[in-house]
Formats: sequence, structure tokens, C-alpha cells
Amino acid sequence: MKKFISKGKYERMLKLTNDHGVIDALAIDQRGSLVKATKQAAEDAGKLWSMNMVYDFKETVSEYLSPLSSAVLLDEQMGFKGIAAKADETGLIMSYEKTGYDADTPGRQPALIPEQSAQIMIEKGADALKVLVYYNPNDPDEINDLKRAFAERYGTEAIAAQVPTFFEVVTYDDRYAADSLEFAKIKPELVIKSMKEFTQDKYHIDVLKMEVPFNPKYIKEWNPELEEAAYTEAEAQEYMKTMGEEATRPFIYLSAGVPMDTFQRELRLAGDAKVPFSGVLSGRATWIDGINIFVKDGREALIDWLKDRGTKNVTGLTTILNETAIPWYDVYGGLDNIEVEDISELK
Repeated sequence: MKKFISKGKYERMLKLTNDHGVIDALAIDQRGSLVKATKQAAEDAGKLWSMNMVYDFKETVSEYLSPLSSAVLLDEQMGFKGIAAKADETGLIMSYEKTGYDADTPGRQPALIPEQSAQIMIEKGADALKVLVYYNPNDPDEINDLKRAFAERYGTEAIAAQVPTFFEVVTYDDRYAADSLEFAKIKPELVIKSMKEFTQDKYHIDVLKMEVPFNPKYIKEWNPELEEAAYTEAEAQEYMKTMGEEATRPFIYLSAGVPMDTFQRELRLAGDAKVPFSGVLSGRATWIDGINIFVKDGREALIDWLKDRGTKNVTGLTTILNETAIPWYDVYGGLDNIEVEDISELK
């Protein structure tokens, strides 16, 4: 069966990928977490914090690492300087959701940035949109029905604007801390169920941005000092395979702030299992070690770090992706199986 895609979405998807059709993207859209990290770094260094630290950090990372990436994910609120600094040939994905969530409302409900729209972001240079949704498939319907409706509205708006949608799912369970053994044990089920839900056609999601379906800190062979592990490496790999089998559209992995060597190990595990993922959106794993350097020693010190370690982080991922990831269009049977429709004249 042919996959039909609008001309606008198709052309923008090609701009977001490398020559192999793989999404080799850099995420710098962190907002609340980056404010917190720079504040802590300033406190540790005995320096006065300001929002300019966040603006300038995003700008510098974008300027030096976006040329090495097929696309960069940025927010306009704190990343406007990063957007201006990105390489012209690198695609731009823009965040559409408010940062964080209302802790006083059950269910971690998402909300869009009120002054933004798909069309407004396109006019500001976006080649794709991205939203993040916290999701627990086992939450009551009165919570999850709101999130499912949110996803449908998001996907439908992007159809009219002919802009690709990236949909990031972060799983949770309010009973457990995110880094706990208890949550690690149930995480595979939550991630796989989330994939099964949002890969459905009704959401019109173009790319799912997903967690790996396990916590690498609790893999037995990777952490021999553990008193109790949540899974063996073989079990973790099987979860990745099951997750991939559920996908009916392209999906990529997020780095979730793990160390770069751990993220690379996760990707190799997926590659060895022939999991059909189409790339990454790597954020903190790529640049987090540059925060303290920037706050303590300034922009030039950060530039030196980006030219060395930061560049190696990005190019290391590129090498692994070239060996393991599949083109986004291969999910639909290849470019020959995609029918591009010009809907610009439709009323």
C-alpha cells in the first residue's frame, strides 16, 4: 500500500535527515532543566547567575554543533539566539509545548505555547514541530483521554500547515521515582504500550521520539555491582525488538540525559537486534559536560570543549547511526512507495 504524504511535509522531512535518510539530530530545547543546571553551576563557581547564561549557552552549542547535525531542536523562548546561530543547511525543529507541567493538577497534562501555532513557527523558519507528553498508559481514562485528544489536535493542525510532527513520549508512574528500581521494572511495559498507542494513524504523528524501554542503570551485565538488577542485557534487547515491532511509522531515540557512552551502547544494542529505528534526537548526552565549563570559564572555554569533546560526541553518534539506523522512508517500503501529494491548492 502506498504511503501518501503532502509535498510540504515530504520536502521538510528530507531537510531534517542526512544523506542516508536518517535523523541525526541535536536537541537544545531544554528550558527549566537548563535554567536549573546553569544556576547550580553558577552557585558552585561562586558566580552571579543570569538568563543570559542560558541564551548564550544555547547559541554557542547551536553554532558549533548544528553544522554536524541533520537537524537541531530548539525553543524560541530561551533558544532564539540558538535558532539564529544554527547552520543554514541544518533543519530546524521547534518546540511547541510549554516547559514542565502543573504539579498541582493530576496527570502531568501538556499545554501548547499560547502565542505559537504551526503556521507561525513555519514563518519563523521551522521545518518541523515537536511536543513532549508525559504518559502512563495505565493512568485512568479521565487523564489519558485528554492527552490522546491533545495528540490528535496537534497532528491535525500540522496536516493543514504541511509540517512534520515530532511527538516525544516520556513515561512515568507517580508511585515511583523515575530512577528507582521499582520504576525500572515496569518501564518496558509503559514504553511499549506508549509506542503502540501513538503509532496509530489517527494521531498523524510523523516521527515518534521515544525512550529506550529500560533503565540502563539496572541491566545486570552493565552494572555488575548491583544487588538487584531489573533485567539482563538479553531481556533489555528483547524489549527494544518488541517496541520496534509495534511501530508503524518512523521513530527515533532520545538520550534521556544518560552519559554518551551509555547512549551509544544502547544504540548498538538496538542495531544488533535489527530494531528499525530511524535516528536520534540527542540532547544532554551531547553537551551537558559543557555547562560547568561555560559558566565557570566562559564562552571561549566552551568553544574549545565543543570543538573537541562535543564534536566527538556528535560524530560518534553519526558513525553508529550509519551502521544501525534505517531511513525514515524505509518504514513505508522506501521512497518508491511514497506518493507525494501537492495539496497547496486545496480549499
